[in-house]
Amino acid sequence: MIKKLSSYFGPGTFVAAAFIGPGTITICSIAGVRFGTDLLWALVLSIVATIILQNMSARIGLVTQMDLGTAMREIVSQPLLKALLMVLVVVAIVFGNAAYEAGNISGAVMGFSVIYADTQLSFGDFTLDYLPLVIGASCYFILNLNSYKKIEKLLIVLVVLMSLSFLATALITKPDLLSLVKGITLFKMPSDSLTTVLAIVGTTIVPYNLFLHSSVVQEKWKGVSGLKFAKLDSAIAIGLGGLVSIAVVVAASEIPREELRSILDMAETLEPLYGVYAKYLLGFGFFAAGITSTLTAALAAAYVLKGCLGWKIDNTHPKFKWTWRGILLLGVVFSSLGINPIELIQIAQVSNAILLPFIAILLLAIVSNRKLMGDYRNTQFQNTVGVLIILFCLFLSVKSFFMMF
Repeated sequence: MIKKLSSYFGPGTFVAAAFIGPGTITICSIAGVRFGTDLLWALVLSIVATIILQNMSARIGLVTQMDLGTAMREIVSQPLLKALLMVLVVVAIVFGNAAYEAGNISGAVMGFSVIYADTQLSFGDFTLDYLPLVIGASCYFILNLNSYKKIEKLLIVLVVLMSLSFLATALITKPDLLSLVKGITLFKMPSDSLTTVLAIVGTTIVPYNLFLHSSVVQEKWKGVSGLKFAKLDSAIAIGLGGLVSIAVVVAASEIPREELRSILDMAETLEPLYGVYAKYLLGFGFFAAGITSTLTAALAAAYVLKGCLGWKIDNTHPKFKWTWRGILLLGVVFSSLGINPIELIQIAQVSNAILLPFIAILLLAIVSNRKLMGDYRNTQFQNTVGVLIILFCLFLSVKSFFMMF
């Protein structure tokens, strides 16, 4: 079954695996606990915007046979502007992903600790959590296979299992269907909800996914013959990821508490209400989210560096491999030593939020360029939708910047 699924789907799964990480699950949990289902509309809009932008990125990859970073180098002709743009992208995404990796591995550890709490070794006054080392080594082995097809199949399995875990958790809580419909269709903004809305959008529309998608789509299909498959793949995989986020909000909305510090709080609250299965489902889902995001964040950083620096190399080249290895190593170190990655992740979120509108503008410019895209360039309607998304991203960028500083 997996073999059959992977023949039609794959690249979109990388995107879903990347944005459904511990950060997204935590934000959606907080949204559900604090505001119930009132903010589901923001999540649905974010998913739609993500599908549209990722489809544009995939189209660039298949039509031009270039990744997004390389296409940006082609369309920006002014040398100084090109250099500044590439530096901004590399700093924001490559170093940002190093920060996210710590959160991803810590999230996988947290999900595992819901099921088995004792993951630390003591050496006198020094305490070491060994699970990040195990997770890091496992991810290293998977990525070091240098096989797109094997990683793709693994991600399909993990994303499907993760989705079933969170959907089952949501169904166990027996949500009110009317409140779900209202949450999706009524644009409510409860008091003090703006920060959460921005966080929901910021953890769903992720800049590095645009670079990742334009690259991995070329591993799957060759040329424009794959466009129809890529479009369907994106809609289904990202839609499934969105369904996971909705399920987390729904499950959290049934929790009778006002604050949520971590996924452990959510698991502990669900167990007495809905049985031990809810706790284990939630723990496994969070663990899978951490693993999939760890794999894709490291890969995305390598693809970004490869495209932006103009490396004419394949994925087996030492430069490519040492990039993802470095990102993975930093995540393992920060997680193992108990260094709190929250501040690093906040800085990464700000840099990504500031970067997003610029990336979206260049993305729209590329897919509208007749020379690069030919007959596959954007239609006027697609450009209009793209401009609306860019305006939304600009609003997010400005708000995120001022709220952080």
